[in-house]
Amino acid sequence: MEERKRKEIEHYDIQADNLSKKGDFEGFDPLSLSSFNFCYKLLEKNCQGKVVLDYGCGNGLHSIFPVKAGAKKLIGIDLSEKSLKIARERAKTEGVADKTEFLKMDCEKLEFPDNYFDIVLDGGTFSSLDLNRVFPELVRVLKPGGLVIGIETFGHNPIANLKRKINKATGRRTSWAESHILQQKDLATSKAYFNKTEVYYFHIVSFLLFPFLGLPGAKLLLKLFEKIDGFLFLFPFLRKYAFKVVFIFNGPKK
Repeated sequence: MEERKRKEIEHYDIQADNLSKKGDFEGFDPLSLSSFNFCYKLLEKNCQGKVVLDYGCGNGLHSIFPVKAGAKKLIGIDLSEKSLKIARERAKTEGVADKTEFLKMDCEKLEFPDNYFDIVLDGGTFSSLDLNRVFPELVRVLKPGGLVIGIETFGHNPIANLKRKINKATGRRTSWAESHILQQKDLATSKAYFNKTEVYYFHIVSFLLFPFLGLPGAKLLLKLFEKIDGFLFLFPFLRKYAFKVVFIFNGPKK
């Protein structure tokens, strides 16, 4: 196994150990953010009766929703055994263990047959991977007309990039992930593999509030800041400075 993958596994094993102390997203609900709400609505709209791959599922934070929204089956894959254990326990607690399966598997070397999945969900895994290996594998395992629905942090905001460097220095992010945050060039590359790509931009200023969302009144202030985001994103040259992007890749080129 490549050294970068060993470091990613070690990092996420530690995160799994710390989950009971800090909780998911260090204690705040991701659905309080417009970006995650939008991504989940896309899933809800498209996953009815479908077979879904949670690609780099981690501790299963995003795995439960597609099943409760009507997915026929969800398979989550990850290389962190400790994270997978939490994902299985989460599915059991939520009463969806019969429609979920969690497997130890390398996202860059999928062990599924061709044309197997209707939807691939990427809940922030791309930065841990080599996208030159990712896109061909996603195209292979998706059915014709299949979808990739994803949410990722975006790599052009200088303030966010500075914070990532601090996170790398303090061990909160791996060196590979810090240097492989999704960028415009990666979205451009996706067009070579999919017939249609749609990208939506979020949090150009509102991400500054994220560390304070547990404080009284912060969620109300967040709504105001997200309205400011919406105005700023009317100017196309500012979109690259989004903190989050939600995307849909439609129709894999076989």
